[in-house]
Amino acid sequence: MSGFRVYAVRYARRDARRGEHFHGYEPGGEVSHPTSYYVWLAVSGEHTVVVDTGIAPERAAGVEGLDYRCSPVEALAELGVDAGEVDHVVLTHLHYDHTGTARDFPRARYVVQQAELDYWTGPWAGRITRERWLLNDRDLDHLTSARKDGRVRVVDGDASVVPGLSVHLVGGHTAGMQVVRVRTARGNVVLASDASHFYENIEGDRPFPILHNMPGMYGAFDRIKELADGPELVVAGHDPLVLERFPRQSPDVALISP
Repeated sequence: MSGFRVYAVRYARRDARRGEHFHGYEPGGEVSHPTSYYVWLAVSGEHTVVVDTGIAPERAAGVEGLDYRCSPVEALAELGVDAGEVDHVVLTHLHYDHTGTARDFPRARYVVQQAELDYWTGPWAGRITRERWLLNDRDLDHLTSARKDGRVRVVDGDASVVPGLSVHLVGGHTAGMQVVRVRTARGNVVLASDASHFYENIEGDRPFPILHNMPGMYGAFDRIKELADGPELVVAGHDPLVLERFPRQSPDVALISP
């Protein structure tokens, strides 16, 4: 099976504790449990697709304890990918650490779920303070402007983005959380993003504590497993283990499939 080459590109990391990463009481919650921050790149003969755009440099400066190696755009440039050559940017959800450099892809068409836009532009997000801080208003304004220019594709549920790459609505972490399935030489890979921050979330059936809907989190775990051609082809969203489970191209880049 041929298809896309897929990369996980780490641009930042942060020292954290286990108790921050699992819903409910966590024995040993003060034990170190680092977080990695990635964007993902899928390249075929016809398309260059970026999945999520990370944290903007100006926002990164205010994140306590964040080791911000470089902007995601700079990290992609080190792989030979110019932001101006990217034709699609899939935004799995609209949290600030996934939308921060979206404006730096001038030719890309953005793909976002209707449910995600409806939530963040509707009446409830501003009142639910445990979630509202996760949105960057400037990023939402950019999407709104790009939509007027015809550069945003709003989907409702599962949809093909380009041949061999599709998005799938799962919810749970956010109202319109989507995962990405990519056809590769190894089979169908699923970029789980924040539908499973860590492998231990999905493999241990233990949701991450930042969530919009608990049943949706469990449903997302099940859907990811259905979409991937095996557990070894699931790519967790923030897990340092991604760089151990897949071959490293450099200290911060893993080749998910050649």
